[in-house]
Amino acid sequence: MKKILQDLSYQELEELTLSLGEKKFRAKQLYDGIMQGKTIDGISSLSKAFKERLKELYENEPIKIKETYYSSDGTEKYLFEFADGNLVEGVLMKYKYGYTQCVSTQVGCRMGCKFCASTLNGLIRNLSAGEILSQILLVNALHKSDVKEGAGKDGRAVTNIVLMGSGEPLDNYDEVIKFMRLLTAEGGVCISARNVSLSTCGIVPKMYRLADEGFPLNLTVSLHATDDVDRERVMPIAKAYKIPEILKACDYYFKKTGRRYYFEYTLIAGENCDEEHAKSLIKLLKGKPCHVNLIRLNEVKERDLKALDDKSAYRFLGVLERGGLSATLRRQIGADIGGACGQLRASYMEKKSD
Repeated sequence: MKKILQDLSYQELEELTLSLGEKKFRAKQLYDGIMQGKTIDGISSLSKAFKERLKELYENEPIKIKETYYSSDGTEKYLFEFADGNLVEGVLMKYKYGYTQCVSTQVGCRMGCKFCASTLNGLIRNLSAGEILSQILLVNALHKSDVKEGAGKDGRAVTNIVLMGSGEPLDNYDEVIKFMRLLTAEGGVCISARNVSLSTCGIVPKMYRLADEGFPLNLTVSLHATDDVDRERVMPIAKAYKIPEILKACDYYFKKTGRRYYFEYTLIAGENCDEEHAKSLIKLLKGKPCHVNLIRLNEVKERDLKALDDKSAYRFLGVLERGGLSATLRRQIGADIGGACGQLRASYMEKKSD
């Protein structure tokens, strides 16, 4: 597998262009084409000779959409294929305020969370910053016509990013930070860090590093339990980093960025969602600058975990709200197309092996 141009900043593209004997203005044409989600061959403003030189060094098509699934609620789910044949998933969610895209940061995941299909086969490899970015570039190009309908501006349909696809973003720290620089760079996709949410299972040292980077993104921590014993049953990472350590890191993040933080709490029947759990969650988080996102479990057939019924889910939410916590029950999207992380890839690989 060759290198990919999407990994390069504008300045690096300028240096590459000059090193190949081209005029400096060609770098802008190249950069614009990349940001529009085009292959090297698809950038019509470049000479054939220049494109051939580029293809000797870089992948012409570093990412493509292998399959697309459409949900009855408007959600779209993609199976992306990279140049080496590896697959990851992406989801496009359509809201009144714009389009939110969920992107992957790794092929597979080594964190081992029991409710997540992404981790079933472990970690295959990290994605590069450009491979993470390419998922967005491709979807922007796919929905270019939607910009006129108010989904986005500045030639882009996707307005918000959530790093909640397959993989643990902080386990691929350097590439994710590089991705953030590419994403927020002026003249490119130019999405504000404030419109980016990063979900982590709670790798505490990396949470501190992230706070010091200066990106005011929305830090989201997968909590899913109110004490360490229960958390260890569904999240192996809890053996390394305890809840008090995570809360301390979250408070540091707030101190450094001024941004409130978020907790994801998946409602698992018989595990973490009776009234006592709700009261424990209130005791744990009340008074902190945080918001709790309650999530309905998307059941994974390889795991013996069951979803909570809607009535009980709203009852749990009510206890939190009456206890003074800021909380919402997240709308279930794309359930009819395997909307949960890792389910589509797992299903595709299973069919392929049959």
